[in-house]
Amino acid sequence: MNQQKFTFEYEGKPITIEVGRLAQQANAAVTIQFGETIILATVNMSKSSRDVDFFPLMVDYEEKYYAAGRIKGPRYLKREGRPTEDAVLNGRMIDRGLRPRFPQNLRNDIQVICTPLSFDGVNKPDVLAMLAAATALHISDIPFNGPVAAVRIGRINGEFIINPTVEELEQVDLELIVQGDGEQICMVDCDAQEIKDEDLVLAFAEAMRAMAPIIEFMNKLRAEIGIEKVKAENLLWATDFTDEELKLVNELKQMMLPHLDKFLFNTPKGSKGERKLILDGLKELVINDSKGRLVNEDRNEAEAEKYLKDLIDKFFIEFIEEQVSLNILNSDRRVDGRKLDEIRELKADVGFFERLHGTGLFSRGETQVLSVVTLGAPGDQLSLENMEEEGTKKYFHHYNFPPYCVGEVKPLRGAGRREIGHGALAEKALRPMLPDELEFPYTIRVVSEVMSSNGSSSMASTCSSTLALMDAGIPIKKPVSGIAMGLASEGGRWKILTDLQDLEDGPGGMDFKLTSTRDGITAVQMDCKSTGLKMDIIKGTIHQARQALDQILNTIETAIPTPRVELSEYAPRIITIMINPEKIASVIGPGGKVVRELQDRFEVQIDIQDEGQVLITSTNKENAEGAKKEIAEIVREVAVGDVFEEAIVVKIISIGAFVKLTPGTDGMLRISELDYEYVEKITDKVNVGDKIKVKVIKIERGKVEVSMKALLTPPPGYVERKPSYNRDRRDGGGRSGGYGRRDSRGPPRQSSDQRERRY
Repeated sequence: MNQQKFTFEYEGKPITIEVGRLAQQANAAVTIQFGETIILATVNMSKSSRDVDFFPLMVDYEEKYYAAGRIKGPRYLKREGRPTEDAVLNGRMIDRGLRPRFPQNLRNDIQVICTPLSFDGVNKPDVLAMLAAATALHISDIPFNGPVAAVRIGRINGEFIINPTVEELEQVDLELIVQGDGEQICMVDCDAQEIKDEDLVLAFAEAMRAMAPIIEFMNKLRAEIGIEKVKAENLLWATDFTDEELKLVNELKQMMLPHLDKFLFNTPKGSKGERKLILDGLKELVINDSKGRLVNEDRNEAEAEKYLKDLIDKFFIEFIEEQVSLNILNSDRRVDGRKLDEIRELKADVGFFERLHGTGLFSRGETQVLSVVTLGAPGDQLSLENMEEEGTKKYFHHYNFPPYCVGEVKPLRGAGRREIGHGALAEKALRPMLPDELEFPYTIRVVSEVMSSNGSSSMASTCSSTLALMDAGIPIKKPVSGIAMGLASEGGRWKILTDLQDLEDGPGGMDFKLTSTRDGITAVQMDCKSTGLKMDIIKGTIHQARQALDQILNTIETAIPTPRVELSEYAPRIITIMINPEKIASVIGPGGKVVRELQDRFEVQIDIQDEGQVLITSTNKENAEGAKKEIAEIVREVAVGDVFEEAIVVKIISIGAFVKLTPGTDGMLRISELDYEYVEKITDKVNVGDKIKVKVIKIERGKVEVSMKALLTPPPGYVERKPSYNRDRRDGGGRSGGYGRRDSRGPPRQSSDQRERRY
């Protein structure tokens, strides 16, 4: 493809698309520039297909630190490696918007790679990557039902903003990312601060409007430079049937239809596993009835049985899902007998394990999730680094989906993209309800363990996490619930389903997840198995979901109506103290020596904020109080008149002693300030290591003088005398050697004649 550049004005700003300059061996490659943020998207399709039962699409978002002018840390890991969580989530969003636009029985590998080449710190690269990927697919020869646009909608002070900048995103109460074609929406990802249902609908309408000019430009671009698409019938499809096989498939489907009431719709309380076994019985029935007529001289009975089994496996699940959708559309009948707007049985409980800081167990039908809260010190926060920024998180949510939750046997390989995405969604749902950091300075980790799954374990994780947070005594503002909404559709007919489960998530369906308090929505995520949803479906889904969300909140509040007043006895306690920021260095000490010594001695964790807040975390209250007292002494501002009960003598000199008042301040104790009586030697009264009581009597030019005498009662007849300025005593004072009675003076001063006679 020849190098060409195209520019169009969008919302008053230019978007530039360039082709033919980079990655010329890809099926298609484009760069998109908005501001000074530039994204490269490449798309490729394998030459041959694979014999698999899924559409093999790979979408990767590859962060490059050079795009932001940064070098990756830490010290020894400078090359970009494992994708960051943000990169995984961006890749998932791109995938969710593109996947439904491909022929679903395509078995050629498709790979989409989005690479940020430049990031200006103003314009976010994620939505640009969605546009770049969709544009590259649209102009390529790969079968793709485009175009697909993407847009981010923000709201500040009630006003919608199209593609807000990084700075503007700090002020929004709604961040809605959508992909679609201007008439339908096929992907949604949304953060919100308790936005009203009707305001969310308005935001979707604004997104539809904003995508229309992008779609128009993409179509013009394809008309000018697009490559002819490969015809689907020229590709190898895994589900292709010969004419003879297709005839047999249709016969087998007709044989199954009369038995669906028994094998599919007669198990209202059946579990997912039981339903699978029952459907296996339907397969066996059809095979036994059909295998006899397939036996011939080239095929014995066992071979005929295997042939039928392999053939049925190719269409069976899709056929069953189609029948489930048709029964919903034609007679409002669901597999488990529920009404379309009915939720499965709800259960909620808290406080399972005594030593854990907080636990919540939430069940909705067969879906069951246990969430556990762990509280940590502020220093336990999660450090983040990605292409766009470095930072920390005080609250983070991890989601685990072990194989036993769906009755399978699989190796454990750690969190995959799905697990990361589900954890991020539950985290997003609850983040707006967390207390202010000053009010609750703990680091909060929530882990959701999926115990059983049959429909939207991510929304069950949101509910169980709400329970666990309240059980832990975290003062969240309001409980949050979540629900997954489904769809049955065919042609122009559609019906919305509350509480989506296994067989209802078939072709033409959707997975529309909403989380909310009683006062507004906090998060939305949607993907679908059709070309997209029109506004009437979106409105109907949000309206129908509200009843379910409130019903789940009732169940949560029955289990635990408000957060517990006290933290678990096994949770750490945080004591705070505010210090002068100029004293932070004194608490830390050279190379961290002071703070490390305090942490080791008191077995606490100490975190110091730039504004002077010191947070002491410990499971032992006495240790924490001890560390707090010592820090208070370190930063204590010494003033004239202050009394120190246990000042430590650290050094003896001829004219007195130095005593440690605070870890950062010493005071001078002159020999004349030891007692009202004459003291011949300093060691007659004090020695190194002694703890003595002193009073600050003078501070001049940062030098502190203290006195023991000032805390004693003067002897009878004692008269305070002013000092003279003639040399007298050993401490370099005046004629009287300081303050006190004349009879306390030392030997008389020698005359010059006497001094001379000494030599």
